Formats: sequence, C-alpha cells, structure tokens
Amino acid sequence: MESTETGTLYQRAGYLAVFTIIYNLIEGAVSVWFGAADETLALFGFGVDSFIEVISAVGVWHMLRRIRDNAGETRDEFEQRALRITGTAFYLLSAGLVLTSAVNLYQGHKPEATLPGVIISSLSISFMWYLIHHKTKVGTALGSQAILADAACSRACVWLSLVLLAASLGYELTGLWWLDAVGALFIAWLTWREGRESFQKAAGMGCGCSCSCGGKG
Repeated sequence: MESTETGTLYQRAGYLAVFTIIYNLIEGAVSVWFGAADETLALFGFGVDSFIEVISAVGVWHMLRRIRDNAGETRDEFEQRALRITGTAFYLLSAGLVLTSAVNLYQGHKPEATLPGVIISSLSISFMWYLIHHKTKVGTALGSQAILADAACSRACVWLSLVLLAASLGYELTGLWWLDAVGALFIAWLTWREGRESFQKAAGMGCGCSCSCGGKG
C-alpha cells in the first residue's frame, strides 16, 4: 500500500473518531436533558453513557494519531489512563442505575414521557451503523486490529440503543410503568460489561467494549 494511501486512510479514521466524539457529546446532552425533564431513567442513563463514551473516543483519536506517526498499535500511558477512567465511570454509572431502578420499581415511578427515547435511540442506531461500516472498511484496508476493535465498540452502542428503544417504545405502546426501570437495569448491565472490558483493554487483555473483537451495541 502506498504511504500516501495509508495516510489518507488514517486521516479518514481520524475524522471518524472526531465525528464519534462530537456525536456522543450532542447525544449525551440531549438525552440527559430529556431524561431529567421527563423523569425517564433509561434515557438519562443512556445520556450519561454517551458522555463516558467521549472519554474512550478521545483515547481512540489519540491512538490513531500515534499509530499514524509511529506505526505501532500498542497502547501508551495516555490511552491506558483514559481506559481506566472510562471503566471507573462505567462502574459508577452501573451502580447508580441499579440503585435508582430499584427505588423506582419499589415506588412504582412512572416516567412523564418516553417518545424522546424512541427518537434518540432510532437516530443513534442509524449513526452507529454508519460508523461501524466505515470504521470496519478503514480498519480492514489498513489491516489495523485497533481500528477494527473500535468498530466493534460501536456495536456496543447499538445494543444500548436497542435496549433504550425497546423500553421507550414499549412504554409508549403499553403504558407499563416498570419498563423504564427494567430498561435502565439492562443498560446498567451493559455499562458494567463495558467498564470491565475497559480495564481489560487497559491491561492488554481484551479488545474492550461489550463485544468480542469479532463483533457485538
């Protein structure tokens, strides 16, 4: 492969990483806003997860720049620190969602509305599939396991979006109040897995995210 073509591919991968950061910031802000306003725990948790994903995405962006400049895919101290911070944040989010879900189930808490969750999760699925397609294409062209693992991480976001969609749409169609809390519990489970695998990735033991390197939200 010509070095110019390689540089172009890494530049494209960098653009995808920046797009991931910007998208997650917007998605997180909108989700947290509507989640708090509508008292929808699943949507609020989804939004916080998006903010945590930003930390991971910054680490990926840094990794791509380093690989492009040094042609090495081993993680440096910055990336390992970012992964540990990400993993800790995921664990804290999981604990908070479990505790709040338990309280909501006990009190019979009913969200004000879940239509924003339906819209946000549907948009998220579309954007994540776009990122998966292009990250996989670039990673395959470069023969980069790091970029392919990042594409697999985007699949973890698809699973989170599907859980939010199921909980939000289920409530809209049936009015069953407990669906929001149950959806939040599933999100807590997925974020716990993301936290565990972020620490494994920092230690060089896995590809990271709630997925196998071959694919998974």
